[in-house]
Amino acid sequence: MTRFAPVFRTALVAVAASLAACSGPRENENPEPRPAEQAAAAPAQPAAQGTQGQRPPPASPRDTAEMRIANDRIYVDYGRPYMRGRPIMGGLVPYGQVWRTGANAATTFVTPRDLRIGGTAVPAGTYTLYTLPGENAWQLIINRQTGQWGTQYDQAQDLARIPMRVERTPSPVEQFTIALEPGGGAVTNLVMTWENTRASVPIEAATGGR
Repeated sequence: MTRFAPVFRTALVAVAASLAACSGPRENENPEPRPAEQAAAAPAQPAAQGTQGQRPPPASPRDTAEMRIANDRIYVDYGRPYMRGRPIMGGLVPYGQVWRTGANAATTFVTPRDLRIGGTAVPAGTYTLYTLPGENAWQLIINRQTGQWGTQYDQAQDLARIPMRVERTPSPVEQFTIALEPGGGAVTNLVMTWENTRASVPIEAATGGR
């Protein structure tokens, strides 16, 4: 038995080296991950948000119409609903009922100086604008309450109700629009258009006001 011992030990060393080579990692080995592993490693994808990953536009986006008298910025902040095939005046906007004049949050009017709107004195401040639409006549309602939802109307806080000029637009206006358009001289017109209706009232600085 003694003379076979060195040979036996040499064979054992060779077998051990072969097993180690088989069980250890091979150089540059990069096994393909299983499908479950691939799913776990993949980054989370955002949910579909419309064309090219963009969120769909809001149904009634906010917008601002503004003008300047000297260094004073006077502006209206309001929601802009679309017709979307609906009848508007006398339908979605009933005649003879106070309308929020836009969508969602109340339509806000801000003036840092005293004005005359349709001949009515309006002191500097922040107000909510409502309207009272009619088939042939509109009224602009300037209300002292601010920060409320558009449907929360409190008549007791009215500053004034001012007649507006009403005309028919030459073509339908899909999206409700408020604009402050230059008039003659120092006058700017507050103009509201939607569907086939245009309602307007003149604005100018109060005489002697800042």
